Amino acid sequence: MLRDELIKEISNAVGEGVEVKLVEPERDENGDFSTNVAFKVGNAEGMAEKLRKSELVKEVVVKNKFINIFLKDDILIKELGEKLKFEEKNKKINVEFVSANPTGPLTMANGRGGFYGDALSNVLEKVGYDVTREYYINDAGNQVRLLGESIEAVEGKREVKNEYYKGEYIKDFVGKSGEEAVQFLLGEIKKSLERASINFDVWFSERVLREKKEPEKVLKFLEGKNLVEKKDGAVWLGGAVLVKSDGEYTYFLADLAYHWNKFIERKFDIAIDIWGADHHGYVERMKKGAEALGIGPKRLKIIIMQLVRLISGGKEVKMSKRAGEFVTMDELLEQVGVDVARWFFLERSPNTHMDFDLDLAREKSEKNPVYYVQYAHTRMSSILAKSGKLGFHLEAELPSAFLHPAERSLALKILRFPELLEDISKDYQVHRLTTYAYELAQTFSAFYRDVKVIGSEREAELLYFVSKTKETLGDVLKTLGISQPEKM
Repeated sequence: MLRDELIKEISNAVGEGVEVKLVEPERDENGDFSTNVAFKVGNAEGMAEKLRKSELVKEVVVKNKFINIFLKDDILIKELGEKLKFEEKNKKINVEFVSANPTGPLTMANGRGGFYGDALSNVLEKVGYDVTREYYINDAGNQVRLLGESIEAVEGKREVKNEYYKGEYIKDFVGKSGEEAVQFLLGEIKKSLERASINFDVWFSERVLREKKEPEKVLKFLEGKNLVEKKDGAVWLGGAVLVKSDGEYTYFLADLAYHWNKFIERKFDIAIDIWGADHHGYVERMKKGAEALGIGPKRLKIIIMQLVRLISGGKEVKMSKRAGEFVTMDELLEQVGVDVARWFFLERSPNTHMDFDLDLAREKSEKNPVYYVQYAHTRMSSILAKSGKLGFHLEAELPSAFLHPAERSLALKILRFPELLEDISKDYQVHRLTTYAYELAQTFSAFYRDVKVIGSEREAELLYFVSKTKETLGDVLKTLGISQPEKM
């Protein structure tokens, strides 16, 4: 990538031990890249003079100690002709997401975490990681017992308690045990995820984890390290109970055993846990527990998905009485479809609370961002079809020069994609992909407005921009898990 080459040249200019960062300026007049490295080492003009000698650089402008860099056009054109590829990272990453208790249908909030985990996994795979997508099934312990008791309460066999599961769906399990209900609900969860095009490589059962005595193994390890203490009849790790006074294992011990399995037994280099907002208070405990197992803090990443509200006409919407006090994922998908649901959830950072605008999601116009981006993709297909060059060989038509600023702007926007993927693989900010897709569609619209393509003397070269943009936008949509229509 050009950015990496440029960082290498700047690093050579400033010397070792100084971190160099390049950013994309908000305004074109501030360069293709900008760096604030002169704030750390001084002598901005001297550094600019060194960069002007680079084979990559056309011009360097110093403004308020920021070094703004313009790349040579022929360098951009050459890079435009390169195929997108990343070196293998030789690291195994486990991405665990959704993992909803099989005690009810998947909610809209589960959908948010599901689409995020799926898209993040796509990004990580694309940049060269070996990724395993995993669903942890809480099919043992207290949740299953509560479900069974909830069914018995509906049957009139016991008094109703506040902690019991609510919703009409519980009545469907009259005459069944908690274990039978769990198996049925797990099957329904799998169907819902399939409808949402969310796939998993591993379905990991907590029940099997316990049957294999994994919690005992972890407890023995911690005891051997003198990290646990016994008080009030219970076994503690720091301020958290591992074994209750009645001998029952806590969920914390089971979760430690699960992470032991990930890191020690299956040897993942990194584990990414994507949790719901209700687990926020559990993050520090889990990280400290993992450290007690000898797992470095940088190897366990925990991402919290914040709450979602469904809004229509400015008011919160409840779509179903059967499900209790929540909107199911299936109901939402029936209303807006998978593509729209994915986009709307993915365009917000996980750490932000979000209002899902049902009215906008139903719009089939340019007001709806996913419609706008998909329409841009179909428009590119239409232009290529009209030219008769829908599947033409890209490399043979590489432009010789940029003859209009819109051509250069579009080329530069296309070349941001691999940089963006690399960044997201480090900071997990998947929402930046939707922003990029929208901006790429906008940049293409400006290009096609300002530059005559069909019928131009340079038609073949200009069609290269159309084809390359279509290829890139299609790749972005595919990474997001959104369809890339040829017609709408």
